[in-house]
Amino acid sequence: MDNEALKPIFTNLRERIIKEVNPASIIDELYVRKVISADDRNDLKSTISDPELCCRELLYKLHDSSHPETFIRLREALLCEYKQIVDVIDNQLTSQPSPQPQQLEGKQHVSP
Repeated sequence: MDNEALKPIFTNLRERIIKEVNPASIIDELYVRKVISADDRNDLKSTISDPELCCRELLYKLHDSSHPETFIRLREALLCEYKQIVDVIDNQLTSQPSPQPQQLEGKQHVSP
């Protein structure tokens, strides 16, 4: 699974995630997996009482994250409670076109 392939899918599903996901259900898991910091965790859990606003802020933090597997870990965090969203993500991931063959040393790469 490729983090960079997941990022635009999460961007496209942002509004659905904000409306359907309770961020409290995934913040701790993202913290344990070191995707968000203790400060981020505490800020999100203690200062933002509106779940939609909290989820929006969490997604902003994740999009700004330098963690190499941010969206892979977010997908995993959603898996238990939000299977329908993960199914949409997986369907979009599998429907993406595969990379085109690249030219190698000036010659077209041909599959057998």
